[in-house]
Amino acid sequence: MARTLKILSSNSIRAVMGELVPQFEGASGMSLSVSYDPAKVMLARIAKGETGDLAITGSGAIDELVKQGKILGGSRRLLARCRVGVAVRSGAPKPDIGTVEALKRALIAAKSVAYTQEGASGMHFAGVIERMGIAKQVEARAVRQPGGLIGELVAAGKAEIAIQQVPELRAVPGIELVGPLPEDIQLVTVTSAGIFAGAEQKEAAQSFIRFLLTPAAAGVMKAKGLEPLAQLSIR
Repeated sequence: MARTLKILSSNSIRAVMGELVPQFEGASGMSLSVSYDPAKVMLARIAKGETGDLAITGSGAIDELVKQGKILGGSRRLLARCRVGVAVRSGAPKPDIGTVEALKRALIAAKSVAYTQEGASGMHFAGVIERMGIAKQVEARAVRQPGGLIGELVAAGKAEIAIQQVPELRAVPGIELVGPLPEDIQLVTVTSAGIFAGAEQKEAAQSFIRFLLTPAAAGVMKAKGLEPLAQLSIR
C-alpha cells in the first residue's frame, strides 16, 4: 500500500498545492492527504491533540508550534511571502484602491464586502477599517465566514468586493484581482513549513519540503501570486 503523508496547510498556499501535490505524488508514489484551514483554526486543532507529518502555515504559527515542542525546530523552512488584495466579480468595474483614501471611498461605496473572521487577512482587515473610522459602515454590509476562499462569495454574487490574501483570491474562478492593499495598510505574511515532532513520515515530509523549494515549485508560486523565499530558508 502507498504511504500517506498527512499535511495541515493554510489556505494561502492552497492553489500552489493543488498543482504541486499531484506532481509530487506521481514522482514519489506517495499519497498526500492535505487539509486547509486558517492558522487560528489549525492551531486550535493541534491544541486539541491533532497531529500529522507536516504543517504549512504562517511563520508565526510555526514558531509557536516549535516553542510548544510540536514542530521540530530544525525542520522549519521559509517558503513564500504574500500580500492581502482586493477582488471583484469578473467583468465588474474595478474600483480605485491605489491609496488609502481611495480604498476607503471604494469600501464605503460598495454594497457588500466579504472577508474572513478567523483568517489572518480578515482579522487584519477588521483592524484596517477600524483605523479608517468606517468599521460600523463596512460591518453593516459585511459578508463573512470563518475561513476558506472568500472570493467564492463574490463569484456567487453574494458580495461585491472580496478582501483576502492574493493567492487565495487568484484561486477562485469567476473573480478578478483589483490589486493589493496600499502599502501603508498592507499585511505581508510569510508562509513556512515544519515537520511534526511525532511525524510518522519524517523522510517523506523532508522530501516534500525540498520539492517545494525547487525552481519549478518557485515558478508555480509566482504564477499563483506568491513570492518564493527558497533562498532564505533556514538550514
